[in-house]
Amino acid sequence: MFLQTPAATGNTNAEAMKQMGFENLMQNFDPLGWVVFVTLVVMSFLSWYFIIANGIRNATVKARADKVIDGFWGNGSTQDAIRELEAQPKSEPFSKIALEAASAMAHHQQSTTGTTGRLAESLSRSEFIDRALRQAVARESMKLEGGMTLLATVGSAAPFVGLLGTVWGIYHALIGIAATGNASMNAVAGPVGEALIMTAFGLFAAIPALFAYNFFNRSNRVVYARFDEFANDLHDFFATGSRIESTK
Repeated sequence: MFLQTPAATGNTNAEAMKQMGFENLMQNFDPLGWVVFVTLVVMSFLSWYFIIANGIRNATVKARADKVIDGFWGNGSTQDAIRELEAQPKSEPFSKIALEAASAMAHHQQSTTGTTGRLAESLSRSEFIDRALRQAVARESMKLEGGMTLLATVGSAAPFVGLLGTVWGIYHALIGIAATGNASMNAVAGPVGEALIMTAFGLFAAIPALFAYNFFNRSNRVVYARFDEFANDLHDFFATGSRIESTK
């Protein structure tokens, strides 16, 4: 009976290990393998797109927030302040909230001085401005939520998609052993490599998405709090004609 020498066994194992690489994986994909692989690639691409887009957007909003808010309150003329707000980019949320309040006040004043005055009869100025501000804050808050659902989905689902590829690779390894009666490294290296790579792909897609979701969730809560604070000050200003200064 011929026995392989340790050197021959080492060479055989080394050749088998080459079957566990990404190139071999691509060459031996079956339809389900391709579905899992493409799904993970799309998940990863979309999550990174929203990570970058949300990161730029949130950084821009925070960088401009103090300038917009301080510029509004520091301007001696309300009309000049409104013109400065109108000059802000369309993506700047604080200016849009303030403009919504100013528009609501102007609309209510026109209805009060009109012939019917039905709006003034049904809603006071304070109530009308408050409703407009709540709608504006909700609208701008929803814009910050863009991509959050996808990040949460990728963070939770990608490991299971990768696990499907892992199970499928192990299944291929068992089928190979059953078909050949051989459990050597040559027989199982390819399917096991497929299983390990699919696991890695699932984690590669999920981990950044999960960290990004938690980060942006916290970052958005801070911005929402500033929305509410600014909206409350705007309500006092446009409803009563003066801002109630904080005692903090």
